[in-house]
Amino acid sequence: MKRALPVLVLSVAGLIPVWRYEPSTGTTTEVAAPASTPSTSSTGSSSGSTVVKGTVVSTDKGDVQVEVTFEGGTITAVRMLRQPDHPQTTAAVPELIAETLEAQSADVDTVSGATITSDGYRESLQAAIDEQAAAAAASPSASASAASQVVAGTTVSTEKGDVQVEVTFDGGTITAVRMLRQPDHPQTTAAVPELIAETLEAQSADVDTVSGATITSDGYRESLQAAIDAKAA
Repeated sequence: MKRALPVLVLSVAGLIPVWRYEPSTGTTTEVAAPASTPSTSSTGSSSGSTVVKGTVVSTDKGDVQVEVTFEGGTITAVRMLRQPDHPQTTAAVPELIAETLEAQSADVDTVSGATITSDGYRESLQAAIDEQAAAAAASPSASASAASQVVAGTTVSTEKGDVQVEVTFDGGTITAVRMLRQPDHPQTTAAVPELIAETLEAQSADVDTVSGATITSDGYRESLQAAIDAKAA
């Protein structure tokens, strides 16, 4: 009986570390990186694209900087590289980018509640556009591509909606017309192919009014003439 005591004592001593052991919960602390504002882009191939960074604009709310992707002379994407960490900015950025893709310029409206960010966005965007234009003018291939030129006409506001055309010139010849903006009406949808066909035939804005689409026809001719005038200039 006395010999059993040491064994019992050793057994109890061996259990003590087990009682004192606290299992790990396996929980780790992870800090997520701040989410960046995704770019919003229009459809188009990435081949031949040019990415240009605008200047960093310091504002009272924080720095603003954009990165612009161009396909030829067309803005296909805008991404925010720097922006103020404010809810108003987060909400405003998608609107500013959407307007840029539509306007194809820095002529975008100020978003309500984000005036400072809107101002900084426009300044950085314009700097990127200016840099792209300067690079295109200085490019050795500029003379080769001069024969083909794409010009957007002015946006014409009508009672039915905005009308804007984009004209492709090959030298002095109109080779294509594309609608950038048009009223969402069946009459307009039916009239546009006729207007474009007449333009390619007439090689001018002297095209007839399409029956049932007088307002759209007037807006089309005005925007088309503006594109022709811009090309001539």
